[in-house]
Amino acid sequence: MIRKFRIRSIVNDIPLNYKFMLMYVIGILLPIVIINYLFMDRMSGLIKEREEQNLQISLERARKDIHSMIDGGVAVSHALITDKLLYETLDHVYKSPLDFYNTFNEQLRHRVTSYIPVNNQIQRIGIYTDNPSIVPGGDYYALDDDVVSSPWYQKWQMFNGTVLVSAYRDMASKTSTAISSYLSVVEKMDYYDVNNAYQQLVRIDFDLSRFYDVIARERNYLDLYLVNDRGEIIVSMDSGYQHESTSDYSLFDMDKEPGKDLHIVPIGNASYVRGLKLIGLPQGTRVSKAMLDMQLYFGLLAGLITLLTSVFIYVMLRSYNHRVKRLARHMQKVRNEKFDLIKIDEGRDEIGHLIRNFNMMTSQIHSLINNVYKLEIQQKSQEAERVRAELNLLQSQMNPHFLFNTLNALLVVSTKNNYTDVKDIIKDLSKLLRRLLNWKDDLVLLEEEMNFTVMYLGIEKFRFRDKFDYSIEIAEEARRYKIPKMSIQQLAENACKHGIQAIEGLGVVKIRVEATDDRLRVVVADNGKGIDEERLKEILYNMRSEEETAGGNIGIRNVYRRLELYYNDSVIFNLISKVGKGTEVSFEIPLKLLEWQDGEGERANGV
Repeated sequence: MIRKFRIRSIVNDIPLNYKFMLMYVIGILLPIVIINYLFMDRMSGLIKEREEQNLQISLERARKDIHSMIDGGVAVSHALITDKLLYETLDHVYKSPLDFYNTFNEQLRHRVTSYIPVNNQIQRIGIYTDNPSIVPGGDYYALDDDVVSSPWYQKWQMFNGTVLVSAYRDMASKTSTAISSYLSVVEKMDYYDVNNAYQQLVRIDFDLSRFYDVIARERNYLDLYLVNDRGEIIVSMDSGYQHESTSDYSLFDMDKEPGKDLHIVPIGNASYVRGLKLIGLPQGTRVSKAMLDMQLYFGLLAGLITLLTSVFIYVMLRSYNHRVKRLARHMQKVRNEKFDLIKIDEGRDEIGHLIRNFNMMTSQIHSLINNVYKLEIQQKSQEAERVRAELNLLQSQMNPHFLFNTLNALLVVSTKNNYTDVKDIIKDLSKLLRRLLNWKDDLVLLEEEMNFTVMYLGIEKFRFRDKFDYSIEIAEEARRYKIPKMSIQQLAENACKHGIQAIEGLGVVKIRVEATDDRLRVVVADNGKGIDEERLKEILYNMRSEEETAGGNIGIRNVYRRLELYYNDSVIFNLISKVGKGTEVSFEIPLKLLEWQDGEGERANGV
């Protein structure tokens, strides 16, 4: 129960904006992200599995085609060595070249080349013999020293089997220095044990462009390499089937591809293709593109869902949040004794019902307070009349002329003795007292208020001498507005009393009055000791409190209360202070609420 209570209190302490944000993030956005991530992870696995199957299909398709082409060449070779007529013709000793040409024209001319149209993977078929009576030509060659020293024959001599399928490099022709790649089937013609007087070999050269076409066909899936048992690359997309500039095959280095998934498959199980294998290097771009397409699709889908849900949640929550904030602000105003109605579309839900009840409550409280204030105003008016009567009684008991005559006598003595400073101060003090006694209007011209304040500051200048100075800036258009009397003098007096007296150096009071932006702005600033933050909060609280306080800064409170009495909440009153920097007190009054007086008369509204 304690834990449940703590959790509830923690949740209740979270501001409404953060609650809505948490509801959106945890309840909507996070599930969308998690589901999208899990789904994309699953789809990524399926895409990789599908691509792996495609790679296997591609590799097997290429292997079968290459194996079929090699098998076709071996089959042609076997057909030639089992051709008895061909065997006997090549083993026969001819009396003269003419005798051989007759036999050639009758039996040998098209006997070999007839296999090529059917097997288009075969580029050339050659019959090699050491029979000296046969004249080389066409597809028939002599086993001379050049042939014996050639790469393919050297491989055949080192071979122990019956059918050799070998890749090698050799010159394209005796007249050319270009090196070409070859893949050939070599088989000895010894099928018939009749005479075997001479050595005969069948050499079938494959057309490597056919192998290249098979490899190029699968390039969208794999980079294929046809490799022999020594790791030499016979055909690939990189090497192609063109003439090479070197006489050595490139080697396929397994160690250079450590992080890639190599697919290796032997061409077949027959002895003549043993050692030949097909190596496939997956195309990373294909898988990457499939993954990217899938991520873009689901990313856009998740983004669209998130956008739609965000807009929906925003519209729904803003309905609550906006009205609750307005209600909270007006409740704060009630705390500050401002009973304004909430003028919005309340709605028919629970919040709307609460706002309607609040408006009814504030209306009733406002009416009740107005009635109480009227009664209190009447009581204060009676009290003011009583105090005024007492003041008049005191004034009648002491003749003011006695005080003024005494000041005039001091003035005469100061003049005779050339006490200029004393003389000026006595003049200002006399004017100040006379003005206080005769100043009956509550609203006075701002120019009169400033003259009164200047006389007070002059007396303070006489008191403090070189430790005090002041400056006044007043806009010409602001002089004829009327404001409550002593609203500036009391602020200046407060600055001298609480700010200037407590510092060691020169104390300065600056007063600035201006009429801008349809408002009259009055600023009284000093460079005194300033007010710390805690004391500043206390002054602001006491200033707005209804109860009388015994603390200092009564002048600020009196000015604020009188301005509020005349202009309600239309006055902007600010108090800014920093310790060691000084204090600035300012208030702003809308010009439309001020009376303005020219030389001939006065108007009720400001201009």
